[in-house]
Amino acid sequence: MSKSSTSATIALVPRAPSRAELRERGSVFLARIEPVTDQAAIRRHLDAIASEHRDATHVCWAWRLLSPARERCSDAGEPAGTAGPPILRVLAGEGLRDVLAVVVRWFGGTKLGKGGLARAYAEATRAAVAELEVEERRPSTVLEVRLGYGAVGAVQRLVRPPAVLLESSAYGADAVLVLRVWDEQRGRVDEALAELGARVRELGVVVA
Repeated sequence: MSKSSTSATIALVPRAPSRAELRERGSVFLARIEPVTDQAAIRRHLDAIASEHRDATHVCWAWRLLSPARERCSDAGEPAGTAGPPILRVLAGEGLRDVLAVVVRWFGGTKLGKGGLARAYAEATRAAVAELEVEERRPSTVLEVRLGYGAVGAVQRLVRPPAVLLESSAYGADAVLVLRVWDEQRGRVDEALAELGARVRELGVVVA
């Protein structure tokens, strides 16, 4: 995976699973990355991987979801902060979302120390990330804009595809326009709509 020079509001999500293996002073670290979209999928993958590798010493993990934005990690019995957080930092540093990273460790008889453990978990995760194919996802908010007919032209001039899309329009006592707005454009659009005296209601978040 090559990191893109995109806006911070753009997330990278895996297209398919990947894996990589690291050996460090006798211990084996198997990193597996899975695309996920919700906590139910995360639980299924964690259960399946733990069942597949019953002989492992530790099964450590981290995940990040896109919408709503959430993340968690687990050291799974390793010294606090030496496994889950390093895995999570790699995912966050690469801008990955809707992703689960699991690193399975088989102890080789030689203790690595806290610093050595953290490096090994991070390096194994980076190796699996390097094998990923990713695609961009960008959160947008759908807005219902209700205002007088005289301001419709001004709202239409805010439409700048693909950052601001006009999804639909309806005309009754008021004009009602539905806009889909990239998150990084919300400040500009909200300010303009406030100046027009529009009544704005958020209808939801779209990730595409």
